[in-house]
Amino acid sequence: MKKKSLYTMPKGFRFGFTSCGIKKDGLEDLGVMVSDVPAVAAGTFTKNLVTAAPVILSKKNLKSKKHFGVICNSGCANAATGERGMGDAVETLNLLASGIGCKPSELLVASTGVTVEFLPMDKIFKGIPGVIGNMIGDPAGFTRAILTTDTGPKSAGKSVTVGGKRVNIWGCTKGAGMYHPNMATMLGFLATDAAVSKSALNSALKEAVDITYNRSTIDGDTSTNDSVFILANGLAGNRPLAKGSADYKKFVSALIEVCGSLAEQIVSGGEGVKRIANVVVEKASSDAAALKVAKSIAGSLLVKTALHGGDPNWGRILVAAGNAGVKFSLEKLDLYFGKTCAMKKGAPIPNAEKKLAVEMKNKKVEIKLVLNSGKGSSSYLFSDLSKEYVTINADYRT
Repeated sequence: MKKKSLYTMPKGFRFGFTSCGIKKDGLEDLGVMVSDVPAVAAGTFTKNLVTAAPVILSKKNLKSKKHFGVICNSGCANAATGERGMGDAVETLNLLASGIGCKPSELLVASTGVTVEFLPMDKIFKGIPGVIGNMIGDPAGFTRAILTTDTGPKSAGKSVTVGGKRVNIWGCTKGAGMYHPNMATMLGFLATDAAVSKSALNSALKEAVDITYNRSTIDGDTSTNDSVFILANGLAGNRPLAKGSADYKKFVSALIEVCGSLAEQIVSGGEGVKRIANVVVEKASSDAAALKVAKSIAGSLLVKTALHGGDPNWGRILVAAGNAGVKFSLEKLDLYFGKTCAMKKGAPIPNAEKKLAVEMKNKKVEIKLVLNSGKGSSSYLFSDLSKEYVTINADYRT
């Protein structure tokens, strides 16, 4: 029996895609997501000082009161390409705007792929008309067109009832390497038919991104192109969501669920990833302190290689925690792998090695570090580090 979906696609969105020859393998590399009616939009972006042209242009365009869609190419990041790169991003939106009948400033743009290379604009010029002329309600082609070294498409959705109306949220994402967000992910695209003000949508996206994408990592590198966009067109017919209201909180909870699924799909499908882990830090002096410790553990290369080998080397976890710049007492610390206790009050549990090794063989390992120094808590999702990851990135351009 087919499992019933927990969501339906948001009303009033169409998707187009094509292969215009940017990628050498001939796969889809240009896609658009368009709303049939004016929508409000929000976005979060990389904090890397080396910022790609599409990020700069989209930040500017988000100042517009209404938006109609976003275009994304894969295979070329259009990053560190100077004035020509910015001109290419502008021209891309000019061509899309003329095709769907809106202003260029009412559109957003994203690019992903190799940096320090110019967009092949001749191919994009030929590709955009075909994309516009073949837009459909099925997003499958769009989810493929945004990929680079990903193992496959990643999407998620959630439907909730607010104010007596069914509101739908859907999103897709890409990312497999150069993934250590300081705002979002490599690229993420979200659509909802909820009626919500631009201010409330901004707040909702920031909250969702901060506790999902911003708490996950593959390799410690933040991209030049990181962007997450959300468009809300109001076709669900609900009363506009107001910040702080019960309906708004229900919407944010659903958005967090969607973004959390997308972030985990990125980490699980990362370059060369064999297994992932979620580290939870509890009873820290504050939530901020707990996050620092969790992030330090998640980013440790020694912890990541131990995870890859299925080695319950908890000494590496302690070292990473101690490097976080957070004060705690080793004598108070408890450490668990799954339900198995590795350390209690700073001392190892005798004869626990075999049970710990079993926990480390899971596809997703749960690690819990209890500092016993306060009420703060946080978590971080991370992947292992494999030989395949090194091979993929050593040969990425050559």
